[in-house]
Amino acid sequence: MGVTKRTKGRAPQSRVSVFLTMLLLFTYVFYCLTGCCDLTPSPLYERQTFRNKLSSEELRGNASRQGSVDGAAEEEDTKHAPSDSSNLSMANSFGSKELPQAIIIGVKKGGTRALLEFLRVHPDVRAVGAEPHFFDRFYDKGLEWYRNLMPRTLEGQITMEKTPSYFVTREAPARVFAMSRHTKLIVVVRDPVTRAVSDYTQTLSKNPGLPSFQNLVFKNSTTGLIDTSWSAVRIGIYAKHLENWLRYFPLSRLLFVSGERLVTDPAGEMGRVQDFLGLKRVVTNKHFYFNQTKGFPCLKKPEGSSRPRCLGKSKGRAHPQIPSEVLLRLRDFYRPFNLKLYQMTGQNFGWE
Repeated sequence: MGVTKRTKGRAPQSRVSVFLTMLLLFTYVFYCLTGCCDLTPSPLYERQTFRNKLSSEELRGNASRQGSVDGAAEEEDTKHAPSDSSNLSMANSFGSKELPQAIIIGVKKGGTRALLEFLRVHPDVRAVGAEPHFFDRFYDKGLEWYRNLMPRTLEGQITMEKTPSYFVTREAPARVFAMSRHTKLIVVVRDPVTRAVSDYTQTLSKNPGLPSFQNLVFKNSTTGLIDTSWSAVRIGIYAKHLENWLRYFPLSRLLFVSGERLVTDPAGEMGRVQDFLGLKRVVTNKHFYFNQTKGFPCLKKPEGSSRPRCLGKSKGRAHPQIPSEVLLRLRDFYRPFNLKLYQMTGQNFGWE
């Protein structure tokens, strides 16, 4: 009987011991799973690499779906740009900010916004939404300021920006070359007569009191002498501006995109652009449809979006009626410059 009583007395104590042992084991496992029991934390670069491996595919997928939202995100990035005291300050688990490897340098009203939006569909392209104007307006702010404007990229992605005024800025070629002689340059060109009218139309929409197109295009309407000091005319003298760039960059570093073919055959022109940038041909015919109302191609509805992506209301606005004799005189003025451009680039853009 005495033995039986002692055995019964030990049973509760045994249960308590088992319970405490299980509790301690559970606590240890929990802390190990949360990483708290690591006695020797891994180096920063190892943690960085691990996180990048986990997030790389996800980020590449997100890049193709961000669309116009990127612009706002990039502006927010600029407001909170990190200091540039070390490389670590420029990098985190979402990649690093790099100077652009490719720039769309021109031309205004040629189709640069459309090209940039089409390129941003590609998962290996990261581009600034707004025009930085670094090489023409803000060069004194320095390269680190410029770098901080860029979106973050992962390994294998390229950083891009577009500022169409670079092409006609005399100082821009030397400044881009000083940043990197290996920069790839893209120029979207368009029939200079149509481009001039489009340029005027945009200005007119902001300033309804603007003189007529014919009053601005001629120095003297009687003689028909074209006023090349008017920017709407000057920008279209492409061969003259190209000479300035060829002083610093070989022709192989420049790609000329047809603004007309970007409308009629966007997939074809995008194929050339992707080849030039060394990218896989991801953006193809399946990404486009032609918007009859606007008169240019739009991107089809991306996954997870409720509607397709077209350029803003300011794109595709109707041009004012210009007297045909005015347009003919302007076309005669541009003809020798167009022919020179064809010879310089080895491309016939068919503007005659």
